[in-house]
Amino acid sequence: MILGGDITGKGIQVLVEAQPHVYRSNFLGQEIVVDSREALGKLEAKIRSAGFYAYHTTPDEVKELAASEELREKIFSRLIAESIARWLEMAEQKLKGSGRRIIVTAGNDDPESINELFIGSSVITWAERDIVSIDDHHEMINEGFSNPTPWQTHRELTEDELLKVLVEQIEKLKDVPNAIFNLHAPPYNSTLDGAPELDAKLTPKDGGRTYVPVGSTAVRQVIEKYQPLLGLHGHVHEAKGSTKIGRTLCVNPGSTYTEGSLSGVLVNLSSRAVRSFQPVQG
Repeated sequence: MILGGDITGKGIQVLVEAQPHVYRSNFLGQEIVVDSREALGKLEAKIRSAGFYAYHTTPDEVKELAASEELREKIFSRLIAESIARWLEMAEQKLKGSGRRIIVTAGNDDPESINELFIGSSVITWAERDIVSIDDHHEMINEGFSNPTPWQTHRELTEDELLKVLVEQIEKLKDVPNAIFNLHAPPYNSTLDGAPELDAKLTPKDGGRTYVPVGSTAVRQVIEKYQPLLGLHGHVHEAKGSTKIGRTLCVNPGSTYTEGSLSGVLVNLSSRAVRSFQPVQG
């Protein structure tokens, strides 16, 4: 299984203990009060499904958080590390000795501090900017950095910089036409990169009805030039689909994580061809 990035949460959602066992929160613009363990558990699950980390705190600490970016970043980093540690423990329990592999790369939303958290796992291969052999026939390059976004996220490069690091990886491949390009950013203007057009305040224009391509010209350039067997992409959650660029099949599973669902693409490879592919969700 290949997990292609954007694996960390977007931020902290505070749950303020107003009185013993009673928590208040302003979640997605809605004031919520919970006063039972069952209700608290449901709210925490809803917060996680929306891509945030629930954080239990007090009114006094809320004031400290509001006043200190350093404190917010420290707590955010701790919550990310704790979440990944739980995932790795689960993976070890379920997969150790099974012979199955999980190959993980980063995405532009993932802070670089997470790299070291995956090193040492017996079932996870941390593949960011590394060449990985999928089997005897297929090598895979892996790049989690994207072209610039309006949100100035953790892993972004200019198109020229991204092109340079991609070419450096490609030149290490033994059989480029039979390779897989696992690149977080989709190729520009490929139908796999359509996202709502934003105004100056970074809100969708026309109620989100107008879509524009936001993928990478560097990614498109290397796919057009080198024509690998397969391109694996993500980044643009709204752009689920597949397309051909020359001989290269490119796929983006999209994302519906807010619904508590994991989207993927099941790819069946022969020694020198993509035999079939199928979107999967669960």
